[in-house]
Amino acid sequence: QVQLVESGGGLVQPGGSLRLSCSASGTAFSIYTMGWYRQAPGKQRELVASISSGGSTKYVDSVKGRFTISRDNAKNTVYLQMNSLKPEDTAVYYCNAKVVQIDYWGQGTQVTVSS
Repeated sequence: QVQLVESGGGLVQPGGSLRLSCSASGTAFSIYTMGWYRQAPGKQRELVASISSGGSTKYVDSVKGRFTISRDNAKNTVYLQMNSLKPEDTAVYYCNAKVVQIDYWGQGTQVTVSS
């Protein structure tokens, strides 16, 4: 069982920045593939960014060049740095860990981009 706890969401103006953090339990964090998903009202949950155990990253096209995913294995933590935020980035953001084909989810953190 892996427990994930997100933090760092909030209200920000368009063009602003936020950094999300996700802390994971367990002693094998370094081998997890970690990801950030988001779900806006009335829309399906989508993968925003992922990072493999080896550090390879992937991004959805809409956030490329604005968001950066990173991980600190010593702290069992994955981050999502979000810059140049747009109103369409408004959603609940969920941390995900893939462990031997099993998905674990955090409780979600709200990000609202509005003036």
